[in-house]
Amino acid sequence: MDKKVRWGLVSTARINQKVMPSIKRSDRGELTAVASRDLKKAKKYARKNNIPHYYGSYEELLASPEIDAVYISLPHHLHKEWSIKALNAGKHVLCEKPFALTVEDVDEMFAAATANNKILQEAFMYLHHPQMKILSDLLAEKVIGDVQLVRAFFSFRLDNFNDIRMVPEYGGGSIWDIGVYPISFAQFVFGEPPEAITAAKISDIENSIDLSLFATLEYSSDRMAQIGSSFSTPYYTAAEIFGTNGHIVLPSPFNNLEKVRRIEWYDAKNKKHTIRVPKKPLYDGEIENMHDAILNSKPALVTHEQTRNHIKTVLEILEAAKEK
Repeated sequence: MDKKVRWGLVSTARINQKVMPSIKRSDRGELTAVASRDLKKAKKYARKNNIPHYYGSYEELLASPEIDAVYISLPHHLHKEWSIKALNAGKHVLCEKPFALTVEDVDEMFAAATANNKILQEAFMYLHHPQMKILSDLLAEKVIGDVQLVRAFFSFRLDNFNDIRMVPEYGGGSIWDIGVYPISFAQFVFGEPPEAITAAKISDIENSIDLSLFATLEYSSDRMAQIGSSFSTPYYTAAEIFGTNGHIVLPSPFNNLEKVRRIEWYDAKNKKHTIRVPKKPLYDGEIENMHDAILNSKPALVTHEQTRNHIKTVLEILEAAKEK
């Protein structure tokens, strides 16, 4: 094909290592440049990862006419600033989660996308994986009847208190970093944000950051979600959906889908049914969806409304936790 999306990386964050192969694999994308605030670091990074161009500032990358789209993997508190700068520079943007730290920031970011006629999307890679299409079909077919309860959890131990994910003003805490996965999963299943929230913050640092947080989310028609995230317990992730005629289990809902590729559902007689999930690199879907949106004017999978509700729910959970 003639037209390809030329990508630039805004930062040299670790998560880039998972996204870069997906860009390189695509016949519609080219990994063109990387930027760091340190020119030597950018040069070293570019050479190590076979990236043609490198810049010693984010501004220089955004000014380049050789870049069509950027992947923003900066710390949470910088997402709004650099997404808007990128959009104003005429670049499409795939921005890592959490998308922003306030609902107002979300709205400003999407307003900039609309004003510049550019694609802006929150990078929830698991939502693009074939596993979620299979799950969506199972729910539509009502194999477990009407959904009553969703349970989802994500944890890993983070013992380095100097980690940037421990800084309050940078959007620190387990809920911002990994709790957004169970929250987005519940919204995917129910198709709407919760109507009410009760939460219990398990532990904190100077009353500013949650190390572990669990919340109960109440939805319309007496439906409910129980979600949790933690930096204080070993790695674990799972999701369950309970309906009037059975339940569904996702052993690996958010990551590790290259190794764990199955959905299990149990009917009204508790008979187990196993569905194999197609093998597909986890980050390919979000990159191809961006290409579809940029090159073929197809809609971005994760919408403004969904992203706005993700952030709104996080903030409401944190507020509810403060009241405990």
